[in-house]
Amino acid sequence: MFRVWLAVLLLAVNGSALAVERVVSLAPSLSEIVVELGSADLLVGVLDAGERPAELNDLPSVGRYGQLDMERLLSLKPDLLLLWPGSVGPGQREQLKRLNIPTYVAEPHTLEQLTAQIEAIATQLGRPERGRTLAADLSQKLDSLRQRYRRDKPLQVFYQVWDRPLYTVGGGQIISDALEVCGARNVFADLTLPAPQVSVEAVLQRNPEVILASDQAQLDAWKAWPQVAAVAQGQLLLVKDKGLERPSGQMIEATASLCQLISPSR
Repeated sequence: MFRVWLAVLLLAVNGSALAVERVVSLAPSLSEIVVELGSADLLVGVLDAGERPAELNDLPSVGRYGQLDMERLLSLKPDLLLLWPGSVGPGQREQLKRLNIPTYVAEPHTLEQLTAQIEAIATQLGRPERGRTLAADLSQKLDSLRQRYRRDKPLQVFYQVWDRPLYTVGGGQIISDALEVCGARNVFADLTLPAPQVSVEAVLQRNPEVILASDQAQLDAWKAWPQVAAVAQGQLLLVKDKGLERPSGQMIEATASLCQLISPSR
């Protein structure tokens, strides 16, 4: 009877029957979420891909994007893994399954899913109240952005990821949803791949009103096609905030910057 009572008490206090103490994050965005939840003390290892939050500088690395160091991971004895599927190859994902380490898989396709997953991660960490507070704050900001930037006719936007070859984002990618929050529509929203390769001809055919890229040279290259609405109207816009590429809580602020960038009244 005592054991049953103890399990119920742990569930009420921590949000799970067993409080976790050793967490390994297998994606930079998930590492950021743990930091945003004020729970960096639970992390014992992270997967590297770019710059880390300052709070995590001294943590052991368990590999880099697409290449997990399984031996190092096991040496850290994690009791919870946070996984974004795209950060680990299919073969190693199968290996992880066979290890039977509790794993939370996060792959949000919309900003609403992102806020829900932040709350769920907080519960996994045994700190549900922090998750509820942060998720409520982010949802409120998101609703405010939708109301402020809503348009009867969505702005047609081409979001360029790379130029050689030419890549964009598909309709199921969270950046596509961020555009919708800003009253815009991804001109390649009908494509299902997260990062489909497209042709210049396809972009010309869809005639976007705005072209976004994170590199000025890539934007300048579009001036060779003055017939495109975005070129004719001078709407070749530089995305300086890299936060759109990391689906953590900070992505809401990055979306606010995007909305301001493409707003006609900017």
